Amino acid sequence: MKKSPYLLASLVVILLMQACTNSANKAESSSESATNNKDSLSIIKNGDAEFLKNAASSGMMEVELGKLAETNASHIRVKNFGSMMVKDHSKANDELITMAKSKNIPLPESVNASHQKHINLLKNRKGSAFDLTYINIMVRDHKGDVKKFKGAAKDAVDTDVKTFAVEILPVLQKHLDSAKAIHKILKPALDNVIIP
Repeated sequence: MKKSPYLLASLVVILLMQACTNSANKAESSSESATNNKDSLSIIKNGDAEFLKNAASSGMMEVELGKLAETNASHIRVKNFGSMMVKDHSKANDELITMAKSKNIPLPESVNASHQKHINLLKNRKGSAFDLTYINIMVRDHKGDVKKFKGAAKDAVDTDVKTFAVEILPVLQKHLDSAKAIHKILKPALDNVIIP
């Protein structure tokens, strides 16, 4: 019977130690959650989130226009360029979505008004009229994208955003170079094309 108080005291000590450990784990978990939320808020405030949203809209447009090029273009180089856009931008879009989700950054589900304007302009064009307008848009758009991605590769605050920009930049440069090469082939006819 004398061992009973010692047994009871031992159980109380064990229970107190377990409670302290659980409290420490909860505090650590709360701290990690607060850090993650702080990082997400920091990304939103510093412009990285705006870069991601614009990149998402642009990427969706590139895929949509690439699909149109595969069916509506007449020149084989333009069709092949469209296929490259679908493949490369679909992959980049998937990477972007995964990263944004991990940082609780909401991305647009559809393209912005500016990108939708390009889709609307091209969806009913076929043949050489499509080729000329599409390549002109691709040169202009990729020049802008390369500039934005260079900026993010240099100035993004979030490490993952910066890494994404650095990894995608050579792909965009390849697209720009390819679009310029096709533009040279089509240039005589392009001189008469006006893009709103």
